[in-house]
Amino acid sequence: MSPWTRIVVAPVVALLLIGSSACSSSEPEADASSTTSADTASPAAQSGEPTPEQVESLVGRYAHYDVVAYESTDMKTLIISYGFTDLAMKDGSLMATESFCHAEHRGDQPIETTISDAATSAIKPIAAKVDVSLRNGKLHLERPPTPTGIGIEFADPANDALPTDPNDPRTVDDDGDGNPGITVHVKVTEELQGDIYIARREIFQYQVTQQKNLSLIGTVTDNSEQLIIGASNPMFITRAEWIQVPDLNKSPIVLVPVEQSWDCAKLMEQSPQIFPAVPSVDW
Repeated sequence: MSPWTRIVVAPVVALLLIGSSACSSSEPEADASSTTSADTASPAAQSGEPTPEQVESLVGRYAHYDVVAYESTDMKTLIISYGFTDLAMKDGSLMATESFCHAEHRGDQPIETTISDAATSAIKPIAAKVDVSLRNGKLHLERPPTPTGIGIEFADPANDALPTDPNDPRTVDDDGDGNPGITVHVKVTEELQGDIYIARREIFQYQVTQQKNLSLIGTVTDNSEQLIIGASNPMFITRAEWIQVPDLNKSPIVLVPVEQSWDCAKLMEQSPQIFPAVPSVDW
């Protein structure tokens, strides 16, 4: 499905386009000493439906790293997100719950944008049922999109319109900084900088394949929407149309199994060791 064209706040608000993964969707070499149940399956079981035991083997906490590439007529940008994916069984189905810790922005223009970890952690997509299949002897997972409001409370997250007024009663201060919606700081120069306040509908999905080292690697599709609802400097109240780069190899995701006790502090401390290097805009 082609990504929607979404409205964001010029190059800067792209930072909130989280959806949240890094490394190519091509499968890297993994530790040959580590095998999965899919690797040892009989030839007749190399494709199709996995066994209940194979599905249950996926349960656990995964350190989550994704990169999503966007472009407009004026700028190219990458949003790098760090967090957790927790896989658990519920009523016989595998469910994925995402939580986020930190986000960074890389672009091809000399503009700095930052978002607080409080704002990043406010992104809490609902748990989603994951489709699990066997493809060429490997477990393959697909997480469907689950529209989620950020900086706004939707009665119907999939269909309610985004606010255009910071005084809209549905607007909430999700990052707790006293401003409506979610705050993103923008720095063009020392003299030209300020904050923008946005409301957002987070819509992302991904597909990943289990590797021999039990990590899950694949790509992210992001169809999120957002609008500016205010700014500390009127110059930042602008609109730009952004689309995800069609080549999903530019929007990879890596999920690495970790201990259940890991928190955001542990994740960010270990991220250089367990995740690929932060990419640059190279297209």
